[in-house]
Amino acid sequence: MFEIFDTNRRRYASTGVISSMPSELIDSIWFVIDYDLQGLFPLDNLLTFTLINNQGFVSIGFTNKESQMDITIDLPFRYVSGLPTEVHTFDDGTRETILLPSEIQQR
Repeated sequence: MFEIFDTNRRRYASTGVISSMPSELIDSIWFVIDYDLQGLFPLDNLLTFTLINNQGFVSIGFTNKESQMDITIDLPFRYVSGLPTEVHTFDDGTRETILLPSEIQQR
């Protein structure tokens, strides 16, 4: 068994994510996993995040069904039209990837 979302593992973003989100927002998702979720919640190898328009700024929402916790983290980035409403992070034990929902179904 491996530790889920290990910071020493290689991290990627899919082509769909790269083309629809700024790099600062992609990096923020990894930061949220490492510093806001890891160690506080039991994490599965597939996590779902919602991107929320919070009065013109981006907030990231995360729900952990096992612990029945919802958190929303406000970010200092302007919300722009065209951002996906949902993204997933997947850890296969070798690499970690941020994907759009449509890209998860293709796997």
